[in-house]
Amino acid sequence: MQPSAGPGPLPHTRSRAVHWAATAVALAAVLGLSAAVQPSGATARTAPTGKAPDPASARYPLGCPGDGRGTVDVLEHGAADFDGDGQRETVALVRCAAATGTPPNGMFVLAHADGAGERPRIAATLLPPGEGMTADDFAVTPGGAATVSATLRGYSSPDVPRCCPDRERKVKWRWKEGKFVLIPAPVAGSV
Repeated sequence: MQPSAGPGPLPHTRSRAVHWAATAVALAAVLGLSAAVQPSGATARTAPTGKAPDPASARYPLGCPGDGRGTVDVLEHGAADFDGDGQRETVALVRCAAATGTPPNGMFVLAHADGAGERPRIAATLLPPGEGMTADDFAVTPGGAATVSATLRGYSSPDVPRCCPDRERKVKWRWKEGKFVLIPAPVAGSV
């Protein structure tokens, strides 16, 4: 490599304040434009913060015998930010505690309490216990399109023994337009 002619750096290699100011303005314009122009249907979601509501501390409308404390089994639970407000909600699959038999299940969405020291509040009921069903394969899938999925089991008539459900259907719930929407899978043999 040959030394450059003359003293000091070449004119095109010297950076000036004007150069850096122009670069900063151009970079800010590109970032601002990319934030303003998004694909259709894109929504801004913040990362969920804090802990999800504790399913063991909620009161559920199950009508269990006793004082309602310690008589509820939380079978499964999961959490996701369904409504995109930055707070995770908890979905709990619960039933009355029983030494024998299969009590019906309830599935509830819990939101944070309105005040400090209060219990989580029930924001939605996905599976009312009065329908007499049980649920298996419970899952909460977090993310941009968070879902709750389960296999619901029930009875075709009151004559079917409560130990042995004879109906089954896979379902999902998805948050859409301010509420949970039930999305049933096709009935087996109907396709």
